[in-house]
Amino acid sequence: MPAIPESIQSAATLADALEATLAHFAADSGTVHMLEADGVLHLKAASRGIPEVAIERFRLIPIGKGMAGLAVERGVPVTACNIQTDVTGDVRPGAKLTGLEGAIVVPMLRDGKAVGAYGIANREERTFTTEEIDLLLAIASHLAAKHG
Repeated sequence: MPAIPESIQSAATLADALEATLAHFAADSGTVHMLEADGVLHLKAASRGIPEVAIERFRLIPIGKGMAGLAVERGVPVTACNIQTDVTGDVRPGAKLTGLEGAIVVPMLRDGKAVGAYGIANREERTFTTEEIDLLLAIASHLAAKHG
């Protein structure tokens, strides 16, 4: 498992961990959703700069909908080199409101079960490397254990 940066390990809140993750990956934006008893993903943290209209659409995400819902349903990362031009069907219209392009959402796994979704994105197109994906998965699992 990749080494998680100390700034992320020692973060007191999900919002602090998200900000440290964005800094580490040189990403522009991010969100954290946790699965609650109602079976829906609830927004727990969002970085600055996401338009309020997009935040409203992200507050509750059904499993299987959008990148976050698909990451939890599938239990694997969901990526888009450019969410503005994505034609896979994985990206929902609300995500396009952010103005972001390169994005990844990974499942937050605890005991092998997805309990949340951890996503980061850039304003420009971006393809995440295998090493970056592995580290983001490790971070998400660490946070699921610590905050879930």
